[in-house]
Amino acid sequence: MEISINESLLTQHPELKIGIIHYTKIVVAESPQMIKGRMQLYQENLFLDMQDLPVNQREGIAEWRALWKQLGADPNRYRHSAESLMRRISKQNFLTPFHSGVDLNNFFSLQYEIPIGLYDVALMKGCVEISLGHEDIGYEGLNGRFNTFNKILYSRDEKGAFGSPFVDSKRTAVTEDTTEALHIFYLRPSLTHEAANDLLASAGKMFNQIHGGDYQIALLSNNAPSTIL
Repeated sequence: MEISINESLLTQHPELKIGIIHYTKIVVAESPQMIKGRMQLYQENLFLDMQDLPVNQREGIAEWRALWKQLGADPNRYRHSAESLMRRISKQNFLTPFHSGVDLNNFFSLQYEIPIGLYDVALMKGCVEISLGHEDIGYEGLNGRFNTFNKILYSRDEKGAFGSPFVDSKRTAVTEDTTEALHIFYLRPSLTHEAANDLLASAGKMFNQIHGGDYQIALLSNNAPSTIL
């Protein structure tokens, strides 16, 4: 599978960095009690922390809001997924366990303060490209609505759009039947390449400890705009 960032997007925004983790032979199931407990405690601590440091002042959230504006979208109208999760927690509307894949994906997003998407490879076809959307790009999202992606990053395969740092599609959602998955990390542009690779290695190791199987990581940037996994 080839995964790439659109060349014209990188020309306009050479600071973009996208992390990729490809998992095979995984087992998705109910999250272990350890993950459930850790997630609950993390959210409770995060809620307390946000009493002093509001959501939009957190470094990762603020950086992605700024990038949203640079791309041409309104970050107040179309909040990226990490900010939406944070705002839920700031209202004590804590996330409840779903399954191990989604729960870990949400944990990573909160921990790193970045949007992250997890997709079922069996429901995808062909190469994957990350590009900037326009008003004709859209899909049925996990939020229960049809979403369009004008001036918002999105991922597509041969079947069409399937993912975004705004909201992901129903088409490629990970379930307990998933055995091969693709993780897309919309990394903070300010991260060094070394820090970005360390982040991906840490996340991949933790996901692997819970789900088994094998995994490969890759960092897409202006230096390496595509990879084959």
